[in-house]
Amino acid sequence: MISRFACVWVVGLLCVCGGAFAQGAIDVYAANPRYWQYKGEPVLLIGGSKDDNLFQIPDLKEHLDLLQSVGGNYIRNTMSARIDKGFEVQAFAKRPDGKYDLDRWNDEYWRRFESLMALTQERDIIVQIEVWDRFDYSREHWDVSPYNPKNNVNYTFEASGLAERYPNHPGSNEQPFFFTTPEQRNNAVVLPYQQRFVDKMLIHSLKRGNVLYCMDNETSGQPAWGAYWARFIQARAKAAGVKVHTTEMWDAWDLSHASHRATFDHPELYSFIDISQNNHQKGQAHWDNAQTQRARIADRPRPLNNTKIYGADTGRYGNDRDAMERFWRNIFGGLASARFHRPDSGLGLGDKAQANIRSMRMITDRMRVFACEPHNDLLGEREANEAYCFANPGTEYAVYFPDGGKVTLDARALKGPATVQWLNVLKSEWSKPQRVAEPGALTLECPSKDYWVVLVRP
Repeated sequence: MISRFACVWVVGLLCVCGGAFAQGAIDVYAANPRYWQYKGEPVLLIGGSKDDNLFQIPDLKEHLDLLQSVGGNYIRNTMSARIDKGFEVQAFAKRPDGKYDLDRWNDEYWRRFESLMALTQERDIIVQIEVWDRFDYSREHWDVSPYNPKNNVNYTFEASGLAERYPNHPGSNEQPFFFTTPEQRNNAVVLPYQQRFVDKMLIHSLKRGNVLYCMDNETSGQPAWGAYWARFIQARAKAAGVKVHTTEMWDAWDLSHASHRATFDHPELYSFIDISQNNHQKGQAHWDNAQTQRARIADRPRPLNNTKIYGADTGRYGNDRDAMERFWRNIFGGLASARFHRPDSGLGLGDKAQANIRSMRMITDRMRVFACEPHNDLLGEREANEAYCFANPGTEYAVYFPDGGKVTLDARALKGPATVQWLNVLKSEWSKPQRVAEPGALTLECPSKDYWVVLVRP
């Protein structure tokens, strides 16, 4: 059932969106449903950004301009307001007595979100929204949250079933905030405020065609929670006459973990799959785990997104090298998106991230990416994690080397001579092209022990 509040904005959205919106919105690419299309054309999503709740940063326009300048077109945005960096604001209005009123909005929060929506749409940047982030509702972040009964005038601890403190890691699933839906604990006090928040978010996002929806950040909660919100968003979108794509992000690093079945095995609910937590894996295992899941859905392929690629010398989840390798393995593995996670757990949009994004575009802009497949089977004399092949045999081949190396490439499907050209990833520089009369079993040896990609084509 659609609330009175929802009915008002549905009518407004019907006027704003019309039929044109659906024609240009991001959608699964009909010719190859492992990828996305936007404005009717297939699109590869790559990016990096420096914060989680990007709409809150004070230099948003400049940051998006930088991303666009290096070839990026993909960001992550949580709807968070953690108030830990000095520039964030909450979604709800604060009264003179310091308490929040969940029935009234803080216009500045929503102005910032609307700005993100407008700026990204202008730049053809795809925004993957995470509606809920479990870290916002535990430990120090819960202490300042408007949803904490001590901080609002709308409900008490007793009526809401919420406690003043949740000091443990949110992975412990002790927070009743994530059990409010009808199929869980049916919390009739808190759920209407959650619904109202999501409705308000959708006022700004449903009229844009550049938005994907992820229900949670690395959740380990009950599948019923994410399923409820996916259906809620889908119902609102349908009422507004638009199409949306939804997913859930599970916490388990192992993609074969039972929790991931909720997305892999339910395409009727989740039209794409976020596998960001696989980006904790390293080396050959990182590639193999993703390829296993890619094969798992081969009978009904969907985009596999990576909105968070971990790894930075400053963090705990691998180093700079790990991040760069994961970025390239994801794209050469035939996955739909790859984005560097924010510092200090990722490279964000720092110099190395910029170089890798730029170089990825330099390679993929020369290829018919959406006709290519992972093809390590064409590589010979290959050691684990030495090289990765992405190819449309007989037409084009690209091979990524994480740390120098030498392999053979079975290019016998090529008819006639070929051009071999190397790209230095961190310098974003092409070498001089070389012509090979009869490619056959082509030996590829990196010019140095560094990050290299080689392109082989007629």
